[in-house]
Amino acid sequence: MFFTSIKLKWISSSLGAILFTFLHLACFGQIHQSGRFELPLLDNERDYYEVVSVQGQGIILYRTLYYTAGNQIEVVRVDTTLKEVWRGYVQLNVNEVILFTHARQDMLYLLIKNRYNVQGDFAIVALKIENGTYFSYQVPNLIPFTPTEFMVTNGSALVGGYFNYRPLILHYNFTLQQSKILPGFFNEPGELTQMKPNDDGSVDVIVSAKNFEKRKSLWIRNYDAEGSLVKTTILEPEEKKNLIFGRSLKMPNGEQVISGVYGRYTDYSRGIFVASVNMLGEYSIKYYQFAELEHFFNYMKARREKRVKEKIERRRVKGKKIKFNYRVLVQELIPFGNQYILLGEAFYTHYTYPGNVQLFDGYQYTHAVVIGFDKNGKLMWDNSFEINDVKTYALEQYVKIYPQKEGIILLYLYENTIRSKIISGSDVLEGKSLDEMKLKFEGDVVKEKETESSKLDYWYGNNFIAYGVQKIHNMQNLEVDATRKVFFINKISTNKTP
Repeated sequence: MFFTSIKLKWISSSLGAILFTFLHLACFGQIHQSGRFELPLLDNERDYYEVVSVQGQGIILYRTLYYTAGNQIEVVRVDTTLKEVWRGYVQLNVNEVILFTHARQDMLYLLIKNRYNVQGDFAIVALKIENGTYFSYQVPNLIPFTPTEFMVTNGSALVGGYFNYRPLILHYNFTLQQSKILPGFFNEPGELTQMKPNDDGSVDVIVSAKNFEKRKSLWIRNYDAEGSLVKTTILEPEEKKNLIFGRSLKMPNGEQVISGVYGRYTDYSRGIFVASVNMLGEYSIKYYQFAELEHFFNYMKARREKRVKEKIERRRVKGKKIKFNYRVLVQELIPFGNQYILLGEAFYTHYTYPGNVQLFDGYQYTHAVVIGFDKNGKLMWDNSFEINDVKTYALEQYVKIYPQKEGIILLYLYENTIRSKIISGSDVLEGKSLDEMKLKFEGDVVKEKETESSKLDYWYGNNFIAYGVQKIHNMQNLEVDATRKVFFINKISTNKTP
């Protein structure tokens, strides 16, 4: 009886542990919607709001209102419970437009320029998130360049862009109210692939350009908070390879990890590379072809995936490698425990052929790839997430990632549905789930194709923002219009404690 009692107790404890783990994972994996915010729009209104996360301070919404005498920026702050805190207006001169925004600490910065004056100065509006008060800076600019990026660091603002296909960065010092072009850029064409701020105010800049052997390499430049060039590292690929695109991650020990895609040619990539750069600028690069990834082809239909993997295996047995060419954009490189995770998205260019004329018809996304590396750049695991239906005319990040020790959540928004998947390394803990967004009133209905401009973005902690424009019908509730057009925000959380 003694041994039987112990056995029953062990079985009971084990079942309890299994049940607890199951419930814990189930809770972690669920998508919860804890609130919705709506702003009414006119039926013919096209001036939609843009959304900026200000972390635990809430959300800033803004849009430009156009008038004959001059334009205004309408700005609305919403808190984390989706309650409006304040609403205000920023006056614009005629023909001025908002180019970019950047939230930092307790401020929101708006980069503004006259749309018709390429060589004209910029203006930066610094808006206090707490109460909406603001002041403006005039940013001198002597070069007629096309801006593509904007960010603010400790005491400075940086505007990245191109002059005659040459990348450059304009640095503006808020204290001195002076601007300059950062040193060290090329006289040759190149691509500005990343401007990444560090906690100490320094900035890492990555530019992709051809070296003397005409192979695409990555120039990594580090600037201090005042805009002085501290160090330059040039990542050069092996023969018959091009480093097409890369993103940077600064490690706690001061070393730097650069990861991206490489290819035989510059338009399509054949795999992922990982480079480790030490404090002296010395580096090593590891290359992984797409065929080496276990789950890269999971987005395909089963029969096609099987044929591809069988072909890879036949080539492997013969000591050969099969080469696949894809267009992949590396979106994020993030630390996670004793490893770091790369998130990329694969796509292809879609065309239509009216009257035998080829016309660009957007970028069709196929899947996201998620890869874990150790601190030395060794591939530990890979996984993927199929992206259905998404076609866009501008390349942007769709899949968002939320890594936790219980599992890594991947999710994206398509029209009115949140699509999610949970993985743990190469394992799938929960396959694709579909969650329709909750509406505000009982009886609300959104028909197919009546959601537009919908996006999902990071907010704070385990919370995300889903937003866009919807036409909503309600024939049951007499307290609301039978049909209304709204700009909406839904708060999305990955567990029950938003």
